[in-house]
Amino acid sequence: MTLPALYLSHGAPPLLDDELWKSQLVHWSGQIQKPKGILVISAHWENAPVAISSTDANTPLIYDFGGFAPRFYKETYATPDAAWLGSLVASLMPDHEPLHQSAKRGLDHGAWVPIKIMYPDADIPVIQLSLPTHDPIKLLELGRRLKPLRDHGVLIVGSGFMTHGLPFLREFRIDAAAPGWSSEFDIWAKEALERGDLESLINYKTLAPGMPYAHPTVEHFTPLFVTLGAATNAESAVAEKIDGYWMGLSKRSFEVV
Repeated sequence: MTLPALYLSHGAPPLLDDELWKSQLVHWSGQIQKPKGILVISAHWENAPVAISSTDANTPLIYDFGGFAPRFYKETYATPDAAWLGSLVASLMPDHEPLHQSAKRGLDHGAWVPIKIMYPDADIPVIQLSLPTHDPIKLLELGRRLKPLRDHGVLIVGSGFMTHGLPFLREFRIDAAAPGWSSEFDIWAKEALERGDLESLINYKTLAPGMPYAHPTVEHFTPLFVTLGAATNAESAVAEKIDGYWMGLSKRSFEVV
């Protein structure tokens, strides 16, 4: 089976209490044939050279956040052994860029929060691949290398947030109105993705309205390029799956085939 590749806005741990967003993620996963494995490229693991997380069963979770209710630090998600998936990913890397193994690294919240909602039974092997650069061209190439995973029943997930200007938020309510910089960037990205305008997306820093407020640091946007690189055609229109805002940030998410 050939699976799509996803870019999803993953949210902070309180996403686990957001019934609307959870229902959107559950509905989305229900439209996808059940994966044999899941590979996540998360905004929260920037590491070069490129590396994979632990492939052991019951990989620990990383609680890489602060200031939330104590119960979020007790969440569990006991995934199966993923050694075969790690070997498969390693086989796709070129000889001059071998895959490094971070054997003690668990799953960060950019992986376990959305995947726990989408696949609550924890019966699918899940590993993470580090984000080795923010260069869109290099990330597109990384996605192209990973594309064969889709034919092996592996779900490739770029996990970020379509806008992520946390320092510039003034209201911290789930239903807060989107600031202008967030909505303007979101609309621009939506239109570029709908017309398959890869060149504009690559040049988002200079072309997108709302910058740099929408992304004062870019790690929540750049996983998108791995997803597009894993598409059959990176310049085809994406299939939008989730839109709207969460605390004023765009939770736009899509898949490619």
